[in-house]
Amino acid sequence: MRTMTRSPTADATSQTQAAGSRRAPDAKSRVMTAIGQMVDDGKAEWSRTATGDIELRLLTGEVFVLGELAVTRVA
Repeated sequence: MRTMTRSPTADATSQTQAAGSRRAPDAKSRVMTAIGQMVDDGKAEWSRTATGDIELRLLTGEVFVLGELAVTRVA
């Protein structure tokens, strides 16, 4: 098993300091950007559900619901 030599908190702190006066993107923004790139690349499709959550369908068949605070795998 591989162990981490640097804590994620230390990495986030250094990224925030490196950003200077501009605000570093939070984790949710980074994840949504990465998912948006998958959609743009044609590897996934997403749509809004009746409850306002986002349903993400990967071309490989997995389906996820992206809620405000959690991601749930549906299929």
